[in-house]
Amino acid sequence: MAYIDLNSDVGESFGNWTMGDDAAIFRSVSSANVACGFHAGDPSTIAQTCRDAVAAGVTIGAHVGYRDLVGFGRRFLDCSPTELADDVLYQIGALDAIARAAGGTIRYVKPHGALYNTIVTHEVQAQAVVDAVKAFGSDLPMLLLPGSVALSKAEAAGLRGVSEAFADRAYNPDGTLVSRREPDAVLHDEDTVAANMVRLATEGTLIARDGSTIRTSAESICLHGDTDGAVAMSAAVRRELEAAGVRIRSFV
Repeated sequence: MAYIDLNSDVGESFGNWTMGDDAAIFRSVSSANVACGFHAGDPSTIAQTCRDAVAAGVTIGAHVGYRDLVGFGRRFLDCSPTELADDVLYQIGALDAIARAAGGTIRYVKPHGALYNTIVTHEVQAQAVVDAVKAFGSDLPMLLLPGSVALSKAEAAGLRGVSEAFADRAYNPDGTLVSRREPDAVLHDEDTVAANMVRLATEGTLIARDGSTIRTSAESICLHGDTDGAVAMSAAVRRELEAAGVRIRSFV
């Protein structure tokens, strides 16, 4: 039987401002990328998200990002490698404390937004993020884009690099994600998305926006919790994967 992980970005509400329906998403996913307060999330939101994840049996990961609340972590920051490494380590440590208080623990790290996309090719920042994860000391796996510089640097540092695919995002022919600034970068048709993810899990392929085929070895599928219709789309992806004989389970 084939296996795959389903992950989602959660804990991204802030004060009276709500982002997504984390409790509903937890019914579909096996891993939770919990915001750490730099791109989104406040301490109480993060703590409740960790408690809900533990109650749902969902694996907790640290969703680290640039220090950019206003831009939701979707803007590149030209910070020094030392500053970036310190910021990432700070976020992992904060989430680790909150997760432990909730009866869980963090099991992996996934960069968010602009940081995630930057370290696909940015050698210096990729190394800084890897250095921060190593400095934490638990040899946490890193969830990253296949073929990225960060993935190779993580593996060179003795960390497990886990490749992922994005259910609701369009792909360029080279395997990178279409920029959110471009039209149709985010997919909304749940039948199309579910069929794409079944193809990924059973055949190891994705279809780029030009119709070409991308081969991938993704071990996890990201279902964004802030996409319109995210709850229904997540349920559809899980339902169709299981109907195709694919078991959903965490990669750790």
